[in-house]
Amino acid sequence: MRIPVVVEPTSENRFRASSGDPLRLQAEASTREEAVQKLRELVHGRMKAGVQIVSLDLGAASHPLAPFAGMLKDDPLLEPWKQAVSEYRSERENDPETR
Repeated sequence: MRIPVVVEPTSENRFRASSGDPLRLQAEASTREEAVQKLRELVHGRMKAGVQIVSLDLGAASHPLAPFAGMLKDDPLLEPWKQAVSEYRSERENDPETR
């Protein structure tokens, strides 16, 4: 497992290693390497105590109108309606007053 760690100098020539959520921990030491090692030990300690990091897969979100898709496919009025829309669209596109 890999987690991002921020290592930064603090006052008096010391270094702080910090991790963010879900394991918000930090350790200070006189060198960068020591600070990171102390943080590693803190993380291992939490894991030995039973902390587990898991991923939660929520899946793809469905569109709110998805349940209605295709609901008119067997409706006998669907094809005449489509034809009427097509004819109206053609009339509007060819009407010089609507341009």
